Amino acid sequence: MKFKKLALGSLAILAVAAAAYWFSLDKETRGLLATVPTNRDILFWTQAQRDAAFRALDRLPILARARVVPAGGEVLPLPPGPPLKLSIDVDAFMAGQRSAALLIVHDGRLRLERYGLDFDAAGRWTSFSVAKSVTATLVGAALRDGHIRSMDDKVSDYIAAMKGSAYDDVSIRQLLTMTSGVKWNEDYSDPDSDVARFNNHQPEEGVDALVSYLRRLPRAAPAGERWNYSTGETNLVGILVGEAVKKPLAQYLSEKVWVPAGMEQQATWILSKTGREISGCCIQAAARDFARFGVFVLNGARVGGQSIAPDGWLEQATTRRADIGRPGRGYGYQWWTADDGSFTARGIFGQGIFIDPKRKLVIASNADWAGGARDAAAMAARDNFYQAVQQAIDDEAAGAPETAASR
Repeated sequence: MKFKKLALGSLAILAVAAAAYWFSLDKETRGLLATVPTNRDILFWTQAQRDAAFRALDRLPILARARVVPAGGEVLPLPPGPPLKLSIDVDAFMAGQRSAALLIVHDGRLRLERYGLDFDAAGRWTSFSVAKSVTATLVGAALRDGHIRSMDDKVSDYIAAMKGSAYDDVSIRQLLTMTSGVKWNEDYSDPDSDVARFNNHQPEEGVDALVSYLRRLPRAAPAGERWNYSTGETNLVGILVGEAVKKPLAQYLSEKVWVPAGMEQQATWILSKTGREISGCCIQAAARDFARFGVFVLNGARVGGQSIAPDGWLEQATTRRADIGRPGRGYGYQWWTADDGSFTARGIFGQGIFIDPKRKLVIASNADWAGGARDAAAMAARDNFYQAVQQAIDDEAAGAPETAASR
């Protein structure tokens, strides 16, 4: 009987401790624990699991490990501006996108800020491939700092384990524009694609898992001749930058962007199984800080009046360097470009940073598309929204009569 009482007392203490722990957690972590995915492949998570995980990937080590990107003490203000008068129903647009956050910054002022999916300004949402454009910005910084000598240097000049592979012929410029010519299949629905096979790849001892996989790939076309989307190669860019600057990417991002750009919150960067930041993906940040990154790039990535990249490099990065087979569209240095001068960082499931220098416009969005990673209808609706915002700004500048109330 005494043992039973002791056991019951211990269970009661554990229950109280568990309850105290539960309520000490932020709502994002509680949501993730309530619906934690049973595997690491996001393409097979349920919508509820994605809704929970996208806001808290960095909170549970069983899913992922992460490195902190510290913010500084001085925050770039985003003062509110007058509500933008749009000809599109914002509530309906956000519902169709399953938006977690939607921000419009025009000429430094916050013209619209909305949240959904029980997300808010205090939370962090994962970027997916929006991180590619951030990684490219670090290449520009490494060039300016002298850690990388030239965009025409070969990949194997910086990653010794790539010597003797198809990447001996590939320059950093070609890696950034995804024109390496090395064979890679990024079809998320194909179980035999490279993105699927890499997850099960067993690396050679002492070799980074990504390097071990990529150095075995054959050449499909001469370097520089053909564009082919490859997250694997963006991850290789991150390894190259890390080798060049001799520090973790999260630390370099903090030093070159997060602190000088005036970010409000720390970010985190998910690590690979070999302990490196996954540079083609997975920066967790507040929606306002994603918008601030857009403002930073819009203003020339300048710190103290000087760009963190070499003169003219950012203009090259954000204009067409490669033909992607779509009229009016192209690819720069890890940025999607349009011939009207705008450019976009894009991630699966609806993450995006749209930048239009002509209109001094930044649109940051986070979402969890119902139609999957590359929801064609949601992507088209988002492009239409960008155009509606551009039109609203043009109408405002021209003094045109309002066509609809801001919703």
